[in-house]
Amino acid sequence: MALNVVSPDKEKLLQDRMQALGVREQDIEEQFVRSSGAGGQKVNKTSTCVVLHHRPTGLRVKCQRERSQSLNRFFARRILLDKIEAKLTGAKSAQEQEVARIRRQKRKRSRRAKLKLLAEKRHQSDKKLSRARVGAESYED
Repeated sequence: MALNVVSPDKEKLLQDRMQALGVREQDIEEQFVRSSGAGGQKVNKTSTCVVLHHRPTGLRVKCQRERSQSLNRFFARRILLDKIEAKLTGAKSAQEQEVARIRRQKRKRSRRAKLKLLAEKRHQSDKKLSRARVGAESYED
């Protein structure tokens, strides 16, 4: 069975990243709340969900990925640092890019695009109809 502990190397990398971004532990407000969803009685009895609030930026992160509070604390800090980094660099996160891509896919086609698509379909249909079956005359005798 795997231990629900974050390795010291990963903890060190997280601390280094926090220093590089200028995020201090004093600026982070941490709360523990009860998780929801799968997990049974264990989840309903213990407060494993971690909510972090970074006061200077006003960012809030909630993590209930694991059943272990210590793992959720680690993951929540990583997510918070990702968001802070995205805010500082002005770059869109991978998740935001994915949401934008899905929105573009679901967006309604313009009238012109619909007409062009239908014209291409009609052209393809006419092309297929003009093709004669090979040896079609011999079957009809």
